[in-house]
Amino acid sequence: MQTNVIPAILCGAALLAGGCSPGTPATAQTPTLAQLPDVDLNAVLAHTRVLSSDEFEGRAPGTKGEELTTAYLIDQFQKVGLKPGNTDGTYVEKVPLVGITPMPAPMVFRKGTQQHVLKWRDDVVAWTKHVADSASIEKSELVFVGYGVMAPEYNWDDFKGVDVKGKTLVILINDPPVPDPSNPSNLDPRVFGGKAMTYYGRWTYKYETAARLGAAGALIIHETAPAAYPFSVVQTKTGEQFDLVTPDKNMGRVSIEGWITVEQGRSLLKMAGQDFDALKKQAATRDFKPVPLGVTASMSIHNTLRTIESKNIVGKIEGSDPALKDEYVIYTAHWDHLGTGPEGIFHGAEDNAVGTAGLIELARAFGRVPVPPKRSILFLAVTAEEQGLFGSEYYAVTPIYPLAKTLANINMDGLNVHGRTKDLTLIGFGASDLDDYAQEATREQGRTIRTDPEPEKGSFYRSDHFSFARQGVPALDPEQGIDFVGKPAGYGQKIIDDYTEHRYHQPSDVILPDWDLSGAQEDLKVFLAVGYRVAQAPKFPEWKPGNEFKATREAMLRK
Repeated sequence: MQTNVIPAILCGAALLAGGCSPGTPATAQTPTLAQLPDVDLNAVLAHTRVLSSDEFEGRAPGTKGEELTTAYLIDQFQKVGLKPGNTDGTYVEKVPLVGITPMPAPMVFRKGTQQHVLKWRDDVVAWTKHVADSASIEKSELVFVGYGVMAPEYNWDDFKGVDVKGKTLVILINDPPVPDPSNPSNLDPRVFGGKAMTYYGRWTYKYETAARLGAAGALIIHETAPAAYPFSVVQTKTGEQFDLVTPDKNMGRVSIEGWITVEQGRSLLKMAGQDFDALKKQAATRDFKPVPLGVTASMSIHNTLRTIESKNIVGKIEGSDPALKDEYVIYTAHWDHLGTGPEGIFHGAEDNAVGTAGLIELARAFGRVPVPPKRSILFLAVTAEEQGLFGSEYYAVTPIYPLAKTLANINMDGLNVHGRTKDLTLIGFGASDLDDYAQEATREQGRTIRTDPEPEKGSFYRSDHFSFARQGVPALDPEQGIDFVGKPAGYGQKIIDDYTEHRYHQPSDVILPDWDLSGAQEDLKVFLAVGYRVAQAPKFPEWKPGNEFKATREAMLRK
């Protein structure tokens, strides 16, 4: 952790403005946190009230709720003084999405005369992302590939050059749990982050790797502890799922992607004459090699398709420096939520009407900074986060402005609505220089940074900033602190647990009478300071040595 780099960066920014020389404090030409404007809490609450109202119907993509939401955001972006963010002169980036609803279908495992049928939803949850009426695997050979990881920086390859084209991969969830040689009861912090999950442990990576290797299908064996959620969460994916429409209509993906319960995973390996626990232990070593199971899988999925054109809403403040205004800092928040269902309207007040409201008011605050930012600031309200980060992914893979000229992404997925805290949580703390900027800003408030208390859940890979990170752009993933001013120990975790149990992704996620946005105001000022100071700095922020996205960024900047 390099906390001493921030004063140098700030002084460098002031140097560019003629403000200070090396080794001296920043002058008034580099505003302190206290000199930066506050965000209007009443306005944040008012926007949240509108966006989470019954009228907006839960803000699902492709619905009346989207039409109302995007129209409101465009109107507010104009009112706070943002210029159209798209180069076509509009505030809209169109995002092509396809909704795919699979018909229930069983999966059949066969070995010789043996046959085992997996029940849809109870035993197997599967789908296809092919934009087609149907997709299938027919007597596809099953190959157990351990954790399905190819990570050269860790000298790790679960495939060992084995050709898996046309086969269906059986994969374990999470990263390989490599024991620490000095203390085998712990995980080795030098390999896959130890306890912390890396992207190699995410299910999305496993499906992507299967597609890259030409597999026909990919089945992940679910286990609650390493996945960090029960199989019931997987079962929510039996209805319509959205995806981006790629030029090849997603035909480059494997035909069948899915999960099977751990009980079915054990039965499958037993059917193959293998032992689940023994193979799992072997898979946690570099010596592991793929194991052909001598079992085939068959499944046919028929789809109902609908295509929609959703919208990212984008506005900008143009940089004041002619030499730097074509470089960007991007703030993001997702405007979408879950729409309506038999349970009622999914209002999504905390997730993420309040973050979207914060985005609007951060834009207003940027218009009042004492020294205009040298680089341009982009405010991007993205669609389809709840469907799989698709709005942010679409921007990141088809950017309006080059990612090589994008310095940072700062994402707001929720805000603190429970009062002031002595800390601010940074998910993935230590990933990039952005964390140092945030640490310096919180220090000016007399606050501290709190690291992710549950890094094994891989939260860094589950929100819109990740779409930028995986393309190489340094990204900041802040969450509320838990050490609340004037509250007893344990209060912060108690309110997080209460929200998760009673309101997260439920119609009850509404504005409550006891909301207190004073903590959100302090957090938003930190986010303002980070983006503003990056926009003024003499150099781009970088990923820290050893970070998994560093090589991607360096390759991008060399082009």
